[in-house]
Amino acid sequence: MEESAIGVSPSGGHQNLLWRRAARGRPGDVVGEASWSSSVINLVNTIVGAGVLAMPLAISRMGIVLGVCVVLWSATTAGFGLYLQSLCALYLDRGSASFFALSQITYPNAAVVFDCAIAIKCFGVGVSYLIIIGDLMPGVVQGFVGSEPAYDFLVDRHFWVTAFMLIVIPISYLRRLDSLKYTSIAALVSMAYLVILVVYNFILGDTKKDRGPIRVGHWEGAIPTLSSLPVIVFAFTCHQNMFSILNEIGNNSHFRTTAVVFASAGSAAATYILVAITGYLSFGNNVSGNIVGMYPPGVYATIGRAAIVMLVVFSYPLQCHPCRASVDAVLKWRPKPQVMGAESSPNRHPLLGPRGNRTPEPMSDLRFSVITTTILILSYLVAMTVSSLESVLAYVGSTGSTSISFILPGLFYYKISAPDSPTHQGLMKEDDEAEDDLSEDDCDDGEGSLARSLTESGLLLRGTRHWRKALLRRLSLALALYGFLVMIVCLVTNTFFTTSH
Repeated sequence: MEESAIGVSPSGGHQNLLWRRAARGRPGDVVGEASWSSSVINLVNTIVGAGVLAMPLAISRMGIVLGVCVVLWSATTAGFGLYLQSLCALYLDRGSASFFALSQITYPNAAVVFDCAIAIKCFGVGVSYLIIIGDLMPGVVQGFVGSEPAYDFLVDRHFWVTAFMLIVIPISYLRRLDSLKYTSIAALVSMAYLVILVVYNFILGDTKKDRGPIRVGHWEGAIPTLSSLPVIVFAFTCHQNMFSILNEIGNNSHFRTTAVVFASAGSAAATYILVAITGYLSFGNNVSGNIVGMYPPGVYATIGRAAIVMLVVFSYPLQCHPCRASVDAVLKWRPKPQVMGAESSPNRHPLLGPRGNRTPEPMSDLRFSVITTTILILSYLVAMTVSSLESVLAYVGSTGSTSISFILPGLFYYKISAPDSPTHQGLMKEDDEAEDDLSEDDCDDGEGSLARSLTESGLLLRGTRHWRKALLRRLSLALALYGFLVMIVCLVTNTFFTTSH
């Protein structure tokens, strides 16, 4: 048997089949260059943000047991959404995966709605990062130089928003998400310091003398618990960057992409639980929405506030990247007419061709610069004129985050994996043809017993594959329905608290 691309062995043909299934590549496809580690780093940095500071308060309202269960449940549902995105990417050509491309082969005339939701959500989160910078930097300056600095502008939030834009601007113009891995590492170092600060003060026990009571197995009530639910659910939103990671990762095999999902969601869940429990046990029910702000003034607490600033500064480009892509898709969108007679080919979609073959048109340098500059200017103007976006972001998060995390991945996979879907039939046909080619190759090489065993295992794999896909379709629909439920609950909760306050 000839040497394959991935090794020489009697089962080299079988390995090649697995490789072909995983890569889904064809001539002309875009091959990524990002490593597995950089993909995990960027995705974890997208997940873990300033919301970690509110985790102890969420746990205090739910109780430790229920709070930990909700964190794990949120990580599981968010991770399942990411997993469905990786499966949906198989129906598209290598390097072309995006919400826009998927909507073109599932709900083509609703594509503009999906991308508008993503753009608004990412823009709102980016603006909130700039507001956090303006709110925290005056306190950082006072912590280092005293309560009355020599220059008044050092405690002016507008000055610091403007100053940090000089850092945000150049890194926001990077085209590839993989280029942000070093800034993501810096952001994760800042997050690591915050975790160490919280855990260290818990071990030190210097806050326990003023600690309130602790809830372990009981909650504060239904309304307070529901008010904290969005904090935990939205804390795992990173789905806007998942397709970029799938496009850029060098080895996009099922094992590697699934490992990215597990590592990212698992690391974020572990971080949230550690900070939530140790922060809550440090202050009890007296804990506030910003755990770092509760520590006594000092060098360590001041560095902690500075770490938050660095975290959000390097997280801003991770929101700008999908926002820019969604704005570009909205500007390119045109209603798609229905084409009659396109179902004649089982693996040709009436709009896009074989297996969702829609090679994305890269943005020109001028278009890229104009869209990025517009996003930066608008977010800067909003951050300079608005000091608080809690109520706005609550509604944006309730709609945008639930759509990106649960509703869209669930609906896309449910639609695209339907047995009568032309794109799904084309993909299944490729799998079956690959298995048949493998058996023929092995028979030609005279390895009859091996070919027979592989053919039998291939038939078994086909049956198993159909069963698994049917189960995944049901679970994907359940995830979409769960997203609608979370959206309704969060909108009602936000409306109740807005009117009551």
